[in-house]
Amino acid sequence: MKVSKLAAALMVTASVAMVPVSEAAKPLTLQDIMKFESLTKPVISDNGLTLAVEAKPDRGDSRVIVKLLSSQKHFDIQDAARPKVSADGRFVAMVKTVPLLKRATADAKQKKKLKAGLILLDTQTGEQKVFKKVKSFEFNEAGSHLLVRLDGFSKSKNKDEAEKDKKAESKGEDKKQPKVDKFDKGYTVKLLALQKGTDTEFKNVTSYQFDKAGKGLVLAINNVKDKQHKLERIDLASNQAKSLFNSDTLQLGSVATSNDGKWAAFTAGKAEDLPYGREYQLNLVSLEDGNITSFASTNDWKLNRYSKLSFSKDSSRLFFGRVPEVSQQLKLAKIKTANDLYNINIIDDERKLRVWNGEDPLIKPNEIKQYKNELKRTYLAVLDLGKQAITQLADPKVKNVQMSEQPTRLLAKTDKPYQKMITWAGFYSDYYLVDIGSGKQTKVLTQYPTYWQPSLSPEGNYLAYYYLGNIYLYDVANKTKTNVSKGLKVGFANEDHDYPSNPPGYGFGPWIDGEKAVLVYDKYDVWRLDIANGKMTKLTNGRKQGVQFRVTGLPKSDVPTWLKSDEKVLLKGYNDRTKSDDFYRLNLAGGTEQLSAEPVKLKVLARSKDAKTLVYSKERYDLFPDLFAAKDYLNPQQAEQQTDLNKQIEPFNWGSSELVQWTNSDGKPLDGVLIKPANYQDGKRVPVLVYYYRFMSDRLHSFPDMKINHRPNFAWFVDNGYAVFLPDIRFEVGYPGPSSVKALTSGVQHLIDIGVADPKAIGIQGHSWAGYQTAYAVTQTNIFAAAVSGAPVSNMTSAYSGIRHASGLARQFQYETGQSRIGKPLYADPLKYIENSPVFYADRIHTPMMIMFGDKDGAVPWEQGVEMYLAMRRAGKDVVMLQYQNEPHHLKQYPNKLDYSIKMMQYFDHYLKGKPAPKWLSQGEPYYEYKKN
Repeated sequence: MKVSKLAAALMVTASVAMVPVSEAAKPLTLQDIMKFESLTKPVISDNGLTLAVEAKPDRGDSRVIVKLLSSQKHFDIQDAARPKVSADGRFVAMVKTVPLLKRATADAKQKKKLKAGLILLDTQTGEQKVFKKVKSFEFNEAGSHLLVRLDGFSKSKNKDEAEKDKKAESKGEDKKQPKVDKFDKGYTVKLLALQKGTDTEFKNVTSYQFDKAGKGLVLAINNVKDKQHKLERIDLASNQAKSLFNSDTLQLGSVATSNDGKWAAFTAGKAEDLPYGREYQLNLVSLEDGNITSFASTNDWKLNRYSKLSFSKDSSRLFFGRVPEVSQQLKLAKIKTANDLYNINIIDDERKLRVWNGEDPLIKPNEIKQYKNELKRTYLAVLDLGKQAITQLADPKVKNVQMSEQPTRLLAKTDKPYQKMITWAGFYSDYYLVDIGSGKQTKVLTQYPTYWQPSLSPEGNYLAYYYLGNIYLYDVANKTKTNVSKGLKVGFANEDHDYPSNPPGYGFGPWIDGEKAVLVYDKYDVWRLDIANGKMTKLTNGRKQGVQFRVTGLPKSDVPTWLKSDEKVLLKGYNDRTKSDDFYRLNLAGGTEQLSAEPVKLKVLARSKDAKTLVYSKERYDLFPDLFAAKDYLNPQQAEQQTDLNKQIEPFNWGSSELVQWTNSDGKPLDGVLIKPANYQDGKRVPVLVYYYRFMSDRLHSFPDMKINHRPNFAWFVDNGYAVFLPDIRFEVGYPGPSSVKALTSGVQHLIDIGVADPKAIGIQGHSWAGYQTAYAVTQTNIFAAAVSGAPVSNMTSAYSGIRHASGLARQFQYETGQSRIGKPLYADPLKYIENSPVFYADRIHTPMMIMFGDKDGAVPWEQGVEMYLAMRRAGKDVVMLQYQNEPHHLKQYPNKLDYSIKMMQYFDHYLKGKPAPKWLSQGEPYYEYKKN
């Protein structure tokens, strides 16, 4: 590996200014956390000149920061969120938010009237335009225009007409106005010509699309009451509207326009039909001569209201969805006459029944959750514009064809043969290659884990995929599958996989020189797979250094992209020894150069589409992840800082993090993170809070999440004199509970041995999977003085055959192949389920425990908390349970999040610091009801 002089200097001298410990520092309060701003994902203009990002407090009103990277010019827009930037960077559009105070003080009726707006900033002049009641907004590809959709539906009548109708209605006169289904109602849009500063309003718009060339806008306009249905194209240069289609009987559906400006397409169906059962027809419009070609439905394939249209980027094909049939929604019979009271069929229609058949592909709760998605499902077809021929690509057998820009064939998958297996074995699919010209489906992978994503070459002639530790290449023309990693001394399976299932691979990078090669990842290194000879060549030397390399910083694209074989690319390298990230430059022709060397975590956040500008953040426990922008993405070390939210931590004694390493009782080395208070003195024992899940040591350089939620706020606990310990947990299949206890107890004992932890003041908190581990741990060890367990599974025997209510999935697969790691069904090894269930050992617990659940938890049935509470209560143990009403797996309502955070701190303060118990803990709270406002 070649190391530049700059990198060498960085490795010797690099450091980020530590936050000084101030004796006069103010205490960190909950109010400080509420107001603490975090940055959302930034957006950057296509030309790389303008950066916008939302600064969002945990509670309060957001603002948008806009920076012009070519100058010192910047803007700070209050009460703003979710910015979008025009391609040329001149304009930034953002949501104008409703201030929190208004929302908090409004009653239910007033809240319905509180609508978000739009702020449009001209970065050249500084002018801000404000639009009220805006639903959404979108720049066109060229950045010359902004389409603003106003909130609500268009009103087809003016005030005078509405008043006449009102008077007629009061006199009992029949206006005979047709009832319009919500699906058919149109909205009002404003088209803003940004350079000219003008806007044009269009009413009753139901669908629209800009072309990606930035030349035109196509609108579907439907006014059902006035029987006016039309397709219009707006020439963006002249702002002239051209009518492409008019009808008084056909409701227009989806629309699309090609990038070359030659075609528009739309669907249309009888307006008199209800949208649910309306059959649509595909229409292609030549924008050169106005001719319309209609494509009739066949007996097998029809279009419905969910059929969406999309032209390929080269404008040679039109993709759209079809369905085997379109029918009206089923209705149940109703009792209307005296005879109906005794009509068995009508009475039976009123039953409330769901039949669970053992051969159902999906269990009923999952089928119900999937119902709306399946209702909207269409099967991809393609129209060849040159041949004017339609090819059906997807069907009920092969449901999901991945629409992309390969010219010959597309990748498709279906889970239909394995839907029943989802219950216990997880998710599998058969993968197909579908010929775009003929629609022929060729199965290439059978019962392939859905999350092992293959990589289809840019021309569609090769498929690279991972299978059971090896890399394979499928040659479409020769129909051959070759194990190209056979004989290599390194494996490509995930080396940290500790589940009772086949380990996944590490994935693929970009293709090179079209289809000549593709990049492949193992745990550490980047490999080049040459297609012609199947040779695998290692391009980096990460395994020896303990650095995991990955290509990063490439611009996002809607077409298959590939790199040149002599191109230089940016790598991010994660050092699994120091837990820090560095930037490297890889020459695909050979050679790696290190560009940075700081003890930080790096996150690449944005890359300009048409320029080399790169935006990233760097962070550490005591360094806020501010944004940096580099003009050349291959030289990120030359980036300039663009935000300064790190100043938020200056008033506080923030503390610092360090890596700790120890060996568990099995002799296995483990890592963890220890966060110490800012004024910590070596040798001084302090109370310790243990927080964990699985692997945590990679958070060594992570800035703490400054939010109030279901987790302890690290900075708050550290400021209150606690050390926070984040240990790694490595699991053994069949023994998730015991292996967790080994890691936890050995890690805590290490902190005691080195003189940091007060052995009588160690607390533990975990949520969900870590909530289970916490509940189990206190049945096996007395090392903890107090435990807080959020949403734990307490009884694996009852949880095994339960339901994840949010998805409707059965929980069995979690235990047989997933996170719970038992590896067998309950009937095959019931003792394993019992041995790993804390509820069966409640009598052994000597640690006070607080259980927290939301009673609408969609991941873990909240009755699992009840089981643990009742078991401990029956055994006479110290237990309290917090039931937050109408809350899911993670608390959403801010008052509940705040209350839980307060109670967590009070709980640990009592048991670890000896502070008096709060009343809710010592005496409980009786049930009572409040008067409704």
